[in-house]
Amino acid sequence: MKTFALQVRALVKLSFLELWRRNDVFALVLLGLALMVPLAMASPFGSAGASRYLDEVALLLVWGFSLFVSLGAGQRLFAPEFEARTIYPLLAKPISRGRLLVGKYVGALAASWSALAFFYVLFAASVLLRGGSFSSELCQAVALHFAFAALAVALSLLGSLVMSASANYALCSIALIGMFFFGRNLPEYSEGLPAALSWLVKAVYAFAPHAEFFDMRQRLVHGWGGVDGLVFAVVMLYAFAYVTALLSLAALVLRRRRL
Repeated sequence: MKTFALQVRALVKLSFLELWRRNDVFALVLLGLALMVPLAMASPFGSAGASRYLDEVALLLVWGFSLFVSLGAGQRLFAPEFEARTIYPLLAKPISRGRLLVGKYVGALAASWSALAFFYVLFAASVLLRGGSFSSELCQAVALHFAFAALAVALSLLGSLVMSASANYALCSIALIGMFFFGRNLPEYSEGLPAALSWLVKAVYAFAPHAEFFDMRQRLVHGWGGVDGLVFAVVMLYAFAYVTALLSLAALVLRRRRL
C-alpha cells in the first residue's frame, strides 16, 4: 500500500508539473487576464444592475478556458509517452498500467482544477471590483464545474488512447459543447423527427456526457438560488459514475495495447 501511494504521488506530481510547464497554459492565463480585467472596469449602459450580463460573459469565458485546459491535459497524458517511448522506463519501475493511469489522471485533474480555480479568482475579482457580491450558490457552482472538469479530463484521456489528437479534440469538443448548449432540448427535439432519427437522438441523450447538468451560470449571475441538495448530490454522483466508467474503459484499452 505504501509503494502504491508513493508511485501514484510521483505520477501526480509529474503530470501536474508537465501541464504547467507548457507555454499554452500560460498564454491562456494571460488571455484570461486580458479579458477579465476590462470586464471588471466596465459598467454597461451606465447601470450597475446591467453588469450581471458581463458576469455571465465572464463565466462563459471561464467555461471555455477550463474546457480547453481539461481536454488538453487529458490528451497529453499518454500520447507523448507513446511517441517518445518514455512509457517503457515508467512501466519498468515496476509499476502497473492501472497505477500509471490513476496517477497520471489525478495529476492532470489537479492541474486542471488549479487552472480553473485561478479563473474563478479572476472572475471573483472582476465582480468585487465592480462593487458586486457573491451569493451562497457560488460554492455549488464551483463544485459542479470542478466535477465537469474531472469528466472532461477522463473523456479526453480515453479518446487519446483510441484516436489521433486532432480527432480527439474535435469529437470531445463537439460532444461537450453540443450537450452544454443543446443537451436539455434533445428530448423535445426528438419528438418531431422520424422514428430512426428520434431513436438516434434519444440514444445520444442517454449516453452522451451531460455537460449541461453542471452549468449554474444563470442561477449564479441572476441570483436565482442554488439547486436542491438532493439534485446537487445526484449530479455529483452522475459525474463520479461517468468518470469511473471512462477510466475503466481507458484501463481496458491500455491493458490490451501492445507496447
